[in-house]
Amino acid sequence: MKVLKHIIIVILVSLTISCKVNFSLSGASIPEGTETFQVNFFPNNAPIIEPGVNRDFVNALKDLIQNQTRLTLVPSNGDIVYEGEIVDYRVQPTNATSQNTAAQNRLTIRINVRYFDKKNPDNDFEQSFSFFSDFPGTTSLTPAIRTAAQEEIFERITQDIFNASLSADW
Repeated sequence: MKVLKHIIIVILVSLTISCKVNFSLSGASIPEGTETFQVNFFPNNAPIIEPGVNRDFVNALKDLIQNQTRLTLVPSNGDIVYEGEIVDYRVQPTNATSQNTAAQNRLTIRINVRYFDKKNPDNDFEQSFSFFSDFPGTTSLTPAIRTAAQEEIFERITQDIFNASLSADW
């Protein structure tokens, strides 16, 4: 029985050492040799241009990756690269009252992302990510409401991007 236990331990250690993917506590799977990432400028190509939204998104994406991985942020020549554009930023009513006014409004942001993995080009992708935040129809989109809504939206979108690019599915 002791011999079998030692054989199992040796096999498990061998498999762990030979594994070519590093895992983090956040659930990220980072290929061996990948040490850096870069997030390029995301221009706002949406029909509605909200000043600073692209900067806020880029900062949210950088912060999430830095907080959930061991990767180092670099300005250029990263092992993995994120780029894209904001393609939609809109506010629209979602529910009406009996007086034909908006009971609820929704801010929706959609971002097109291109992901490049220089060490593993098979992982490259281009995908659109979108999320929304609702606020009362009796309230206009004030700077405070806009900031809170954008933070909620960016938290969800950046996590979706992280999961699509660095999450272990296997």
